[in-house]
Amino acid sequence: MIRHISAHLFMTLLMYFFIFLSMRIMGKREIGKLSLFDLTISILIAEIAVFAIEDIKRPLYDSIVPMVTLVLVQVVLAQFSLKSRKLRLLIDGKPSILIAEGKIQRKEMRKLRYNIDDLLLQLRGQNITSPADVEFAILEPTGQLTVIEKSNDVSSSNRSGNSKYDSNSRSNRFGSSTGSEGSASVQDFPKDKIRYEGLPVPLIMDGKVQDDNLEMIGKTRFWLRNQIRQKGVSDFRDVFLCSIDHKGKLYVDHIHSK
Repeated sequence: MIRHISAHLFMTLLMYFFIFLSMRIMGKREIGKLSLFDLTISILIAEIAVFAIEDIKRPLYDSIVPMVTLVLVQVVLAQFSLKSRKLRLLIDGKPSILIAEGKIQRKEMRKLRYNIDDLLLQLRGQNITSPADVEFAILEPTGQLTVIEKSNDVSSSNRSGNSKYDSNSRSNRFGSSTGSEGSASVQDFPKDKIRYEGLPVPLIMDGKVQDDNLEMIGKTRFWLRNQIRQKGVSDFRDVFLCSIDHKGKLYVDHIHSK
């Protein structure tokens, strides 16, 4: 009896330390957020550990080998996804916009099978009582709702029934260029192309130019190359992330920067 209990205790402690080690190997990303892929891996590892604890007569390698395999699969795919945005989108999925300019995107919610009660619950959790006060609500691949509130003047105009911004509020939203190196000037930038405050548009990701976004803001690769050269970068492939905000200010993070 004591020997049987001791065997179960030993197997339980062994599985505990092995799972702990597995999570450390897979990285803090597993703790910070669980995508569908991460959740699947975690559940499988936990289930295999349970089988090992319940049936101590089974050879230990029957449990260790599948768990090691799952850890290796996760680590390898995570390494490849660092270099491939397509793979990241395939594994983790894309963010979905549920509210834009205070309007609920019903088609997107139906597609995700996301009901209005869930949406309002998450908005209340961020001290927002009305979707009209939201510029953007984005459902992340992890299930977290990211909310970007409207500025006070925009919210007031919407509550008064005026859905369009006046020229003064629009001017304040886009501001004036600070003249910092690498920033596009306000006159040079088509203001009507980036409409939402607080939502930068990515132009380069992992060394690859996002041509659709360039077309959306009415710019070309030639313009983009000139902008990154002002930041000391000559090749698109050397740029980890380049984005432009509602003020026309360019952000560049190149691969060789420390």
